[in-house]
Amino acid sequence: MATEGGGKEMNEIKTQFTTREGLYKLLPHSEYSRPNRVPFNSQGSNPVRVSFVNLNDQSGNGDRLCFNVGRELYFYIYKGVRKAADLSKPIDKRIYKGTQPTCHDFSHLTATAESVSLLVGFSAGQVQLIDPIKKETSKLFNEERLIDKSRVTCVKWVPGSESLFLVAHSSGNMYLYNVEHTCGTTAPHYQLLKQGESFAVHTCKSKSTRNPLLKWTVGEGALNEFAFSPDGKFLACVSQDGFLRVFNFDSVEPHGTMRSYFGGLLCVCWSPDGKYIVTGGEDDLVTVWSFVDCRVIARGQGHKSWVSVVAFDPYTTSVDEGDPMEFSGSDEDFQDLLHFGRDRANSTQSRLSKRNSTDSRPPLSRARTHTNVMNAMSPPAGSNGSNVTAPGGPVPPPLPRSNSLPHSAGSSAGSKSSVTDGAIASGVSKFATLSLHDRKERHHEKEHKRNHSMGHISSKSSDKLNLVTKTKTDPAKTLGTALCPRMEDVPLLEPLICKKIAHERLTVLIFLEDCIVTACQEGFICTWGRPGKVVSFNP
Repeated sequence: MATEGGGKEMNEIKTQFTTREGLYKLLPHSEYSRPNRVPFNSQGSNPVRVSFVNLNDQSGNGDRLCFNVGRELYFYIYKGVRKAADLSKPIDKRIYKGTQPTCHDFSHLTATAESVSLLVGFSAGQVQLIDPIKKETSKLFNEERLIDKSRVTCVKWVPGSESLFLVAHSSGNMYLYNVEHTCGTTAPHYQLLKQGESFAVHTCKSKSTRNPLLKWTVGEGALNEFAFSPDGKFLACVSQDGFLRVFNFDSVEPHGTMRSYFGGLLCVCWSPDGKYIVTGGEDDLVTVWSFVDCRVIARGQGHKSWVSVVAFDPYTTSVDEGDPMEFSGSDEDFQDLLHFGRDRANSTQSRLSKRNSTDSRPPLSRARTHTNVMNAMSPPAGSNGSNVTAPGGPVPPPLPRSNSLPHSAGSSAGSKSSVTDGAIASGVSKFATLSLHDRKERHHEKEHKRNHSMGHISSKSSDKLNLVTKTKTDPAKTLGTALCPRMEDVPLLEPLICKKIAHERLTVLIFLEDCIVTACQEGFICTWGRPGKVVSFNP
């Protein structure tokens, strides 16, 4: 069992690991990076992100991969476990000056072998719509930065719509755009549409329809990530103020909230059946929140560093019908939990799209799997953590909790990233997530308090209206409440495995049918073949 300090073996980069499904192996020939394969000097740069799309072409090799490294953006054919990557032949490559790509998302509804729509967000606040197959740049949104001057933290197409997309900024604002509309030549004027505790939604006030259609102001500090529910009707947002906020996207009504144990929340994802939301953040915890009951039902611990990515593996995780979950407190809905392997696309509709269409993309398509956002602030000095830990799955009775943190962590150090075969808290052994996390120094709490108290001072942009209810929530007052239950009040999940798989912090985790894709801040995108899926191939 890994403990802090670790030793030589702890710091070795692993190329395989074993789970209950079998052996996962790193495929060196399937590694994607910049063509020169030189590690990227990531000091001060934005996190590496990866997006997938399937073009449904007849060749059987329709997967395409997009990733950003520093000022560069690459678009490749993704050959996965079948063939070796050919880095000398990117379909498209772009190098930007004065700004860096920070996030991106493909439109799965419109993708064909001849054309694909890719949204790219930038550190200076702009959003670009490009076609990397045609090598065209069709539109640039917020070009003059009149809408928002802060960094784009997350961009996603609205489920079920070919024209609507949502953009989050480090200012704490989100904007709804339509690709068919312009942004105007002057700063937008807004009128209040809806207001509640720590959020407000405004419409754009103009004679003719222009972007943005809506402006959301959510919480305080950066809005680090958002995720649509599998049916496209709800939106989960996590912010630097430590809150998860869930909204009905169409009616703009709040559904529920949760607060981190301390610090900002950095990443969020939904279970494929939409019943649970999982978050990770600066409290080093993975928190499981019931969408139905609007409460925390479990926490995953064992991390010694910020949790940067959370995702469900829809291909291996399921709960047998009639197998009750013995959570403390009643959660009746948990018994029919999670048949993960179903096609989410059938339910991906949005009334905002004004159409009753069904998403035609293949089941559990690539870019819709959660490649979640790293911390919006710079990582603490010396941050190079690269853990991958996986709590969940059927396991033997809990092991004695020796060799662990005072709060009985059964996994590895965030800075050491080793693997531990451990037991999960009793009663929640079937709840599986996978998370990646950053390294922090031993005095990470002090480091965190300094960074967090500074907040995102620059986020007070001139166009931010002072209509949001600024009720500062004292963390001490929420601890022990339904917003943030104490550690002893909810079941604890412990990692089953924990491996160090990279020298630098991990920023991407994507589950595909025959492999797992990870990426680190050095700019290496790695493919891990699932058990029984690795075949010998010719480069």
